[in-house]
Amino acid sequence: MTGGPDSASARPPAPIGDYGLLGDTRTAALVSADGGIDWLCVPRFDGEPLFGRLVGGPDAGTFRVGPARPATVVERRYRQDSATLETTWAVGSSRLTLTEAMVAEVSGRLLPTTLIVRRLSAEDTAVDAVVEFDPRLGVGHRRPRVHRRHSTLVCQWGALAVSLDSTPDVTIEPGRPALISVRPDRPVTLVLAVAYREPLIRVDPARAWDLLNEDEERWRVWTADVDGSLPFRDHVVRSLLTLRLLTYSPSRAPVAAPTTSLPEDPGGVRNWDYRYVWPRDASIGVSAFLSVGKPDEARGFLAWLLHASRLQRPRLPALLTLHGRHVPAERELPGWPGYLGSVPVRIGNAAAGQHQLDGYGWLIDAAWAFVRAGQPLYSETWRAVRGFADVVTRCWREPDAGIWEVRQPAQHVHSKLMAWLALDRALRIADTHPLSRRRRRRWLEARDAIAAEVRTSGFDSTTSSYVRTYGSADLDAALLILPLLDMDSVESPRVHGTIDAIRDRLSAGGPLLYRYPPGRDGLPGTEGAFLPCSFWLVQALARTGRRAEAVEMFQIMLGYASPLGLYAEELDPATGAQFGNYPQTLTHAALVQAALAIRDAPAGE
Repeated sequence: MTGGPDSASARPPAPIGDYGLLGDTRTAALVSADGGIDWLCVPRFDGEPLFGRLVGGPDAGTFRVGPARPATVVERRYRQDSATLETTWAVGSSRLTLTEAMVAEVSGRLLPTTLIVRRLSAEDTAVDAVVEFDPRLGVGHRRPRVHRRHSTLVCQWGALAVSLDSTPDVTIEPGRPALISVRPDRPVTLVLAVAYREPLIRVDPARAWDLLNEDEERWRVWTADVDGSLPFRDHVVRSLLTLRLLTYSPSRAPVAAPTTSLPEDPGGVRNWDYRYVWPRDASIGVSAFLSVGKPDEARGFLAWLLHASRLQRPRLPALLTLHGRHVPAERELPGWPGYLGSVPVRIGNAAAGQHQLDGYGWLIDAAWAFVRAGQPLYSETWRAVRGFADVVTRCWREPDAGIWEVRQPAQHVHSKLMAWLALDRALRIADTHPLSRRRRRRWLEARDAIAAEVRTSGFDSTTSSYVRTYGSADLDAALLILPLLDMDSVESPRVHGTIDAIRDRLSAGGPLLYRYPPGRDGLPGTEGAFLPCSFWLVQALARTGRRAEAVEMFQIMLGYASPLGLYAEELDPATGAQFGNYPQTLTHAALVQAALAIRDAPAGE
């Protein structure tokens, strides 16, 4: 039966934090609390959107499975230590539950690369539900060529094909809501398969449900060896699972976020494409995985980076595609309405051409963490790291775009600190890896020169704090990494003064921080509190002997997570609404590192 009032055009956009993440380590879907998959790119994170309603409006397509009439969500959760999402609605005297996931492990089996399994089940009495399947591919919201293979609905756009199967059989026409009755003794299972330049493999819904449960058990095995005594373990595990889901398994490269153009300033122009790999963000994730005993994830990323950077080495690009290629030129999508009217919607990212000095520090520090964990570098990896350190030695005096990718290069103090870190950690690696005396001397001289210049030109004695840029009185929350570097002792008044100044002058209320003084980046509009900075503050407090404050702040930050434990890039301090691309790799990696810092701080502090 077709029809029904709750079509995509009638649904208002959901809050960003309302969305759950489904992922298979190749792409990801965002699903709202009403059961609508409003974002899915195929065949990869950075591919064309198949369902793009999130920023493309109703014409961009959706795949909604849920109650046929307005209903109340009574529970929404991930199953324990897994990537399986459950949403339960109260519908009259009955309950309707949607259980869904993407199957991650498909290698070595005759399975489609992307397989989404969604099951509706009812309690007590039958419940009317709706299935709205409206795939629209790409920038132009292209409708598919549709045909059927027995009970299978097949949609095709050239080399891309999508199939939809169901048990019991449901007659579905793309773009037309189908009303169904879900009985307590007869759940409805829907299976979406995607094939790109390969045969479209049909998976029987009963078999697909078994695959979902097998995959769920694999995630539980993966999380089982995370230290049970780790503070806030459940929250750390959720972040680790999110980081793993956002790591592109064919290349082992972590995507910054699975979305584009979710706004930092709703209704404004601060809308960027994050479906690429920032070596900086990825390096932070490497350290997080290493610290919880996951060296394979760290090893995979370093191998990817060695491959990805080979064409531009020794220069380290600010960002790369999932396969290590140049990021497409930034362009705007005309006619796309954006999330809450936030335009332009962009694909590609112009920051790819920027010089960002700090990236070298994050990367070489990750390599040092790998070595410190007892994992020596391969000779070619060490050769690449040496080349990166040589670049820092030559160009550390040049202005750069900084961690926040401002359009006007400047002498960013944080970038200089990370240049110091790059050379310091390279020298530490050299203690167990071959390095010529001449090279060691050059690195050592450059490292000491950076420290001397930063202490002179990057410090404001009137505020007892390091500052954002040379000669400026502005602060930068990225300087909260100071206690992690060992350039100044953690007992240093300069370190404590910087932490306190940032906490005071960049405060957005409670533990929330702006990354720099609002309105000081050359772009129109404002932005929210930057969530990774709050977790960096927790980490800084724990490292400087203020563990009780760190724990209190961390607990407050957990309250700002989405109902499913996910974080975007930013938060509106006034309303608690999540802003920016979502979920954000950098935020979740920073959460893990903050929890680890609390673990490692002496309990009496």
